[in-house]
Amino acid sequence: MNREMRRLQKKEEERAKKRRAAVPQRQKKDRVPFRQFILEVRQELKKVAWPSRQETATFSAVVFIVTIVVTAMVFGMDVGMKRLVLAVFGAG
Repeated sequence: MNREMRRLQKKEEERAKKRRAAVPQRQKKDRVPFRQFILEVRQELKKVAWPSRQETATFSAVVFIVTIVVTAMVFGMDVGMKRLVLAVFGAG
């Protein structure tokens, strides 16, 4: 059994070496100059589909309302749990 395990381990190591050799190693890329970076950023930002002023206002209102509702729900659950714990343990 011991020889068999060693053989299996050796075969597995050979397979692992082949897998590692098959994966190409990444080469470290040089950084681009700052000016080129800024130009590429501007080009990408031109491709963005920006929302209109009305869409931005609508989305902001929805986020604001949902935030208020979730905050109120968490506050209500906190107060309810506090009362429940105090009622169960009789400290209040």
